[in-house]
Amino acid sequence: MKKLFSLFSVLMVAALVLAACAPAATPMPEPTPVPPTQAPEPTAVPTEAPKTIVDIAVEDGRFTTLVAAVQAAGLAETLSGEGPFTVFAPTDDAFAKLPEGTVEALLADIPTLSEILLYHVVPGAVMAEQVVELKSAETAAGIDVRIKVMDGKVFINDAEVLITDIEASNGVIHVIDSVILPPADIVDIAVADGRFTTLVAAVQAAGLVETLKGEGPFTVFAPTDDAFAKLPEGTIEALLADIPALSDILLYHVVPGKYYAEDVLAMPVLESAQGSSLLVKLMEGKAMLNDAEIIITDIPARNGVIHVIDTVVTPGNIVETAVKDGRFTTLAAALQAANLVEALQGEGPFTVFAPTDEAFAKLPEGTVEALLADIPTLSNILLYHVVEGSVKAADVAGLSNADTLAGEKLNIMIDGEKVMINDAQVIIADIVTTNGVIHVIDTVLQPRDIVDTAVADGRFTTLAAALEAAGLIETLKGAGPFTVFAPTDDAFAKLPEGTVEALLADIPALTNILTYHVVAGEVYAADVVNLESAATVQGQPVSIKVEDGKVFINEAQVIITDIAASNGVIHVIDSVILPPQ
Repeated sequence: MKKLFSLFSVLMVAALVLAACAPAATPMPEPTPVPPTQAPEPTAVPTEAPKTIVDIAVEDGRFTTLVAAVQAAGLAETLSGEGPFTVFAPTDDAFAKLPEGTVEALLADIPTLSEILLYHVVPGAVMAEQVVELKSAETAAGIDVRIKVMDGKVFINDAEVLITDIEASNGVIHVIDSVILPPADIVDIAVADGRFTTLVAAVQAAGLVETLKGEGPFTVFAPTDDAFAKLPEGTIEALLADIPALSDILLYHVVPGKYYAEDVLAMPVLESAQGSSLLVKLMEGKAMLNDAEIIITDIPARNGVIHVIDTVVTPGNIVETAVKDGRFTTLAAALQAANLVEALQGEGPFTVFAPTDEAFAKLPEGTVEALLADIPTLSNILLYHVVEGSVKAADVAGLSNADTLAGEKLNIMIDGEKVMINDAQVIIADIVTTNGVIHVIDTVLQPRDIVDTAVADGRFTTLAAALEAAGLIETLKGAGPFTVFAPTDDAFAKLPEGTVEALLADIPALTNILTYHVVAGEVYAADVVNLESAATVQGQPVSIKVEDGKVFINEAQVIITDIAASNGVIHVIDSVILPPQ
């Protein structure tokens, strides 16, 4: 134990000696503050400039011929401009489909090349979803391209659109599989086609070539050689010897303006360059122009469009037009029975409000047969549909009535967009013929006396009941003529409660009031406004005054004038007028 303690002591002394002899410890240096790390300055990343239509075509690699053509025609700068443009871009394969030598020939004919290239450009940026909604588009060449969708494919003329909506900074590119070529003019197309040799010869003989090669646009309904062959023998030779008549017929096949098939079918009447109307209708799924079938549609031309027909159409007079149309067989039979055909084939002019077969079918059963057996009545009714002179729709709309050849007036009223002749609606207007104009109506017109007119109107039920109670029906259905200031149902409703009932129980008083609304003779509005008073059938006069453009009969305002009847005229008033005590 003592030895162990001694050893420990020696070790402790040695440790202390070593510690004392060791050099002093080096102090730790103070940490040096590190300056904050500076964020590196951002380096500008170059952005790619937006690519124009020309840039995209050059870089794509499938449009080398198109690019070369655009550069040769001096159009690269234009198509790199602001635009926007829509380009239907033919691929190199599309150009390769052209006849051999075509591209080289075009590169040597810059005006033609430019027109063809501009025919592939539509001003504005038209995306695919918009393209498929269009039927045509006007190109930068000033000539339309046709657009159609078939079996889910989109075609520009006969070129299929392969790729759509390649967007550029100045527009959009749609890729097509064929080069589209601007069409020739109408005459050149007809000459090149080979099915229109007679038509072309006739156009040349009539001196109409320059006209139909002109700017137009024109819509031509072109009869084939087979169509001309259907004419009676000698007709063509006779026409070639009568240039005015030939020109008349040829111009009858031409409509100013450009109307594709869908436009034609939406227009029941087309106005020809000759002046007479062409009638369009669908019969058993066939599109008919007068009595010709339209067998080919929408042949585009530089200056319009051609539709092919299987029959030569000729302008006719009122009767001929009605007979050829096919919708007026009953009217035609009635005119023949009444011996009015020759009259309506005369010089005229006449305006005929022509009821269709369906209009005649609306008459009570047996009416047509009864009329065919009563020629004087039939003639009177037919002449009630005829107005002297050529009165177009624009003129009709400005009239309140018109004198017929039956000697009685028709009432004309505009009801919204409807034109009403009495209670018949005009469903087709302005069929122009060589001796007048036809307006097609949906109801047969029949002359009506004052009472029947008021009853048919529907706004005069109280007046009609009062006339019947007073025993005045027969009087006002008589020869007359009478002028009636007719209060409406609303006018009677303005009377104090119980007044109408009291009057219906006091016939002398009722008669006194009713006859105070009647003036002997036929006094139309133009005459009424020049009067200060008018003697009534009751014996006392009514006063007439004009204030602020309004006409008053006593204190009642005239709200409708000149409703014609077979035995007089009705003016509608807004209040019942009472004779002075």
